Amino acid sequence: MKIKENDFELFKKLKIKSAIDLALILPKKIENLNSSKFPKENEICTQKIILKNVNYNRNQLFGTGFCKEWSKNISFVFFHPRPWHHKILKTGKEIIFNGKLTYFNHSWHFNNPRILNSFEGFVPKYQIQGIRDVKIQEFIKKYLTFENLKESGIGDKYINFLLNLHTYDEKSFKMFENLEYFFKDLKYIEIFNFLRRLKAKKTKYQSYKIEVFNIDAWLKELPFKPTQDQFNALKDIEQDLNSSEAKRRVIMGDVGCGKTLVLLGAALMVYPKQAILMAPTSILANQLYEEAKRLLPEFVNILFIKGGKKEKDLAQKIEKANLIIGTHALIHLENHKAVLVMIDEQHRFGSAQRQKIYTLNKKDFAPHFIQFSATPIPRTLSMIQSEFLEFSFIKQMPFKKDITTICIQNEDFSKLNEKIKEEIAQNHQIIIIYPLVNPSDKIPYLSLEQAGDYWQSHYEKVFITHGKDKQKDEILEHFRDEGNILLSTTVVEVGISLPRLSTIVIVGAERLGLATLHQLRGRVGRIGLKSTCYLYTKLKEIPTRLKEFANTLDGFEIAELDLKNRLSGDLLDGFFQHGNEFKFFDFSKDEIILKQAKKDLEKAILN
Repeated sequence: MKIKENDFELFKKLKIKSAIDLALILPKKIENLNSSKFPKENEICTQKIILKNVNYNRNQLFGTGFCKEWSKNISFVFFHPRPWHHKILKTGKEIIFNGKLTYFNHSWHFNNPRILNSFEGFVPKYQIQGIRDVKIQEFIKKYLTFENLKESGIGDKYINFLLNLHTYDEKSFKMFENLEYFFKDLKYIEIFNFLRRLKAKKTKYQSYKIEVFNIDAWLKELPFKPTQDQFNALKDIEQDLNSSEAKRRVIMGDVGCGKTLVLLGAALMVYPKQAILMAPTSILANQLYEEAKRLLPEFVNILFIKGGKKEKDLAQKIEKANLIIGTHALIHLENHKAVLVMIDEQHRFGSAQRQKIYTLNKKDFAPHFIQFSATPIPRTLSMIQSEFLEFSFIKQMPFKKDITTICIQNEDFSKLNEKIKEEIAQNHQIIIIYPLVNPSDKIPYLSLEQAGDYWQSHYEKVFITHGKDKQKDEILEHFRDEGNILLSTTVVEVGISLPRLSTIVIVGAERLGLATLHQLRGRVGRIGLKSTCYLYTKLKEIPTRLKEFANTLDGFEIAELDLKNRLSGDLLDGFFQHGNEFKFFDFSKDEIILKQAKKDLEKAILN
């Protein structure tokens, strides 16, 4: 689409990047300023009236007239008339009125109508701040053409639909009056346009040449048998590593599905070349290092870089390392030779950090890039993301999770106390999650600070921590080794492995998204231990979404529930840039439309 230079500014203001963007700027309403053929009660009508008499009384200008076209007498009234009303409304003059028509006392009546200079036809009202409607209409006439829409690759059926929608004639007016019948087409056009834009954003980089190390023998010697989904994910990674294009893959699996094995298998596949593995916290990085030492063959040189102090001979150690493990401090790593970069719990890193990681190598070749996530996303979202990312899903669990989820209220507290005592007697651990560190008038729940006294005076070995606590990592480690109860905020969502943890209590559960609740619940029963998750609410009625959550342990199902219960915009934030709100497309309902749009886009690109 060729744009005239003096139109660039307005295109920018309207955020238009294609003819489809322009076509999807629909008016908020359309005024019908044609002459109305018949009078219609309680409807907006427009008609020419010859004034027969005009009177003024107590801030009201009123009178009667005759409409030739309707062959009817008409009365009218203006409240608080302006001086110009008195000037225009004179006996014998022909005036065009536009307003709601009522039938009262055997007579047709205009109440405070607008006065028009002419019958103006169908007038779209876009109501976009700072831009006149007329200017947008001009733009649409100038740039919304069959040829410009054809450039996007969308089908002729949709092009003709959009052109008909914007003609602003009788047909177009009827289409807008019945717009809900065309929602399916609008949804398709919107998602097609979005996918096309995503595809255009994808940049390709050349990868390093890798001779993939055969890991079959290593897999056979492991102290456990991997699941089929783990094997499949490793196969996907092997394909990526054989590609001349640097790939970006997301390995998505539920809490406890065994992503660590896949991550270590990927690092071994690039041996003797170098891989980097980044974790969001030092505890998690340390856990991964311990697992790598336990499971990887001895010939793999593993380097753990701790944040803070600079190690002696670090440059030489980096040079020799086959696998470098650390936190986000690795972003600043220089002189590495990584052909594979991996991030564990990728949603814990900001998008700017993730981009910085991806640009770790500033040479001619780029490393392959794998993100691991324990937060499953809805199918529709992964289908859209797949325009620039590859996906592998790990749905099978190495062991069956035995977690019961129970919604509780105030009257259940004594039973909960009994349960906690039983679990401690069996050398099991409990975590209680509070919504806030300090008291707040706005939230009807105790804070961490307020609740601490009760638990510490009734139980032994109670530990307390939260997100801003500088000793958080040490406290979590102490709790793991010797604690009974941990009081915390959602800081434990991702992090330390707690094999003895059998019970989690989430206070004010209704205040959290289902994805967060699922992550918190995933802390218990990590090795098949029979466990319980309590969702405590002070609401009189337990919300349906909490009951639905309690009935499933499947993170992918929960992602769909979350999508159904929340605005998709909340979920999209973090996956897509702001400003990508959809006017018509609905993530929770329109998967079939998305599939069709993806299929058609592929065809359009091939042609």
